[in-house]
Amino acid sequence: MFEVIGERINTTLKKVQAAVIERDAEHIKADVKKQEACGASYIDVNAGARIGHEKEDMAWLLEIIQEVTELPLCLDSPDPEVLEMAYTMVTKTPMVNSISLEKNRFEAMIPFLKGKDCKIIALCMDDSGMPKSADDIINRAKDIVGELEAIGVKRENIYVDPLIQPMSVDKDNGNMVMDAVQAIMTDLEGVHTTGGLSNISYGLPQRKIINRIFLAMMMKVGFNSAIMDPLDTEIMAVMKTTEMIKGCDNYCMNYLKAVRAGNIKA
Repeated sequence: MFEVIGERINTTLKKVQAAVIERDAEHIKADVKKQEACGASYIDVNAGARIGHEKEDMAWLLEIIQEVTELPLCLDSPDPEVLEMAYTMVTKTPMVNSISLEKNRFEAMIPFLKGKDCKIIALCMDDSGMPKSADDIINRAKDIVGELEAIGVKRENIYVDPLIQPMSVDKDNGNMVMDAVQAIMTDLEGVHTTGGLSNISYGLPQRKIINRIFLAMMMKVGFNSAIMDPLDTEIMAVMKTTEMIKGCDNYCMNYLKAVRAGNIKA
């Protein structure tokens, strides 16, 4: 089934950062409960916006979030020390967002990753910058999956992020990432794919309609997870409907349940 990584607990968002500064636990708890109710599979937790406070902010967030949900968490930080602390606090097998092929970043993460029971978002990013073609994405995916498997990470725990880039920058960015995802899901059997879905619409008007159509097209080529807002009822309706049309919903039960609950309507 498609996995939704709820993106809303992120201190780059003004309301979240204000709640963290003020230690407004009820604001955070209410948002997490809404994400779970709307169908999130994971709750992404990012406390990196306040320089010098990430570790304490992450610890506070993890403590209060786990008071109101049993969903697994996605620990979102580039700092191995913060991740090490966070890993000791979680009660369910977490996801780590994210690891890249950039030499210094990858080498710094190896001691943290070895022996850990966790899922990993693996970015198709290396020291040369953003990928410029589908082949570039595919080759980087193969490289980072190989590197992670070499240190003992199971393939089924790897979520390759092909780095969705805006259509406003290049008209071929949509096709590039769709071609790459289709090849990755074929050539690297057992891995998952995920990424920041809304990147595709950056800089364009009416972003939500772009995101919804793009999600359906990405799911058709094998995309099986996304970092997105589960409170967007329309995109969640697209996700459930696409799963049904793809044949991933026996007897259309999940689709029918969502329709009866009023979550899918014309």
